[in-house]
Amino acid sequence: MTDPLDFSGKVVLVTGSSRGIGAAMIKAFAQRGARCVVNYIADASGQNQSDAEGVAKEMRDALVVECDVTKPERVETMMLQIGEKLGGLDVLVNNSGIIRDRTMKKLTLEEFESVLRVNLTGTFNVTQKAAAVLRQNGCIINLSSVSGQMGLFGQANYSSSKAAIIALTKVSAREFARQQITVNAIAPGFIDVGMSKGMPENVTAEFNKQIPLGRFGQAHEIVDAALFLASPMASYITGHVLNVNGGFYMG
Repeated sequence: MTDPLDFSGKVVLVTGSSRGIGAAMIKAFAQRGARCVVNYIADASGQNQSDAEGVAKEMRDALVVECDVTKPERVETMMLQIGEKLGGLDVLVNNSGIIRDRTMKKLTLEEFESVLRVNLTGTFNVTQKAAAVLRQNGCIINLSSVSGQMGLFGQANYSSSKAAIIALTKVSAREFARQQITVNAIAPGFIDVGMSKGMPENVTAEFNKQIPLGRFGQAHEIVDAALFLASPMASYITGHVLNVNGGFYMG
């Protein structure tokens, strides 16, 4: 019997995969046979590049690409590299994202727009440019958030970006269907890694009371959702938002 989670022969790109959930995700695809593209954005200290190379060392023939997803020309160059070196793309996970929380009274226009630029415009740029290399029967997975469904306090910028990603996912699903490419979103709740990790203990405890399963999620639970959506088991699912939030939001 064929293993539906065997990605041998598939090429997978996860944006923002130098650390956190993105790193866990690209490693999981690599462990299941995929040829992987690790993406990072350059920073002054060089830490992101070092992290990306560390992730790639665990893989066979991984392609490490520096690319700022907010720059369309850089994204286009990344896709050309993927096309030339790997022959095309089968799975795209739009994971790059930032968070800059502040109440609306204190939020500056730059703080608002900077989050939309990375989270929403970045997802659009990568999706648009990937069209040139995505193969028939491929898939796109966008990372939304429970914040985009509920609107959390202090997250006017982040919530707006993640809500818009849901709309973008549905439009993309309609347009990419011609190539039998599915487009879905994952909306994580509070996950014990990355952006949620640094919460004060009392805040974490308060949120846990509101989560029916009584705990934060683990990175692997988001990774497992992505593996499923990228597999043949989800071949007739498109335009869907998969909630992975322990019951915090049910919609």
